[in-house]
Amino acid sequence: MIQGTVSDIGVPTITLSIAGQEWTATIDTGFNGDLELPEILQEALNPQYIGEVISVLAGGQTLEEKLYRVNFLFDDEMIPAEATFVADSNILIGTRLLRKYRLQIDFVRQTVILEKVL
Repeated sequence: MIQGTVSDIGVPTITLSIAGQEWTATIDTGFNGDLELPEILQEALNPQYIGEVISVLAGGQTLEEKLYRVNFLFDDEMIPAEATFVADSNILIGTRLLRKYRLQIDFVRQTVILEKVL
């Protein structure tokens, strides 16, 4: 189980340990991929290039990005995931990465719980 928080402005987040550092990651229920990661992590994760992907953003804008396969530590387990890398320092977790999890967001209590469902 992974526990996180909801920020004062309503953003659900969890903390991930990547490359020996703690990172705040936003759970983005509008993103149906696995991960969007900062470019600064690219070398540490040794990504394998898959190809180009076209992403459709919330406003209908499209964006062509390079897609990579990474081995990613999530919930104490090394899992394969697909990721794009961006110049931003934020991490986004998409719904595809959470497909084996039950997500509970309690905005009143400002808590996030991710529980693996077998």
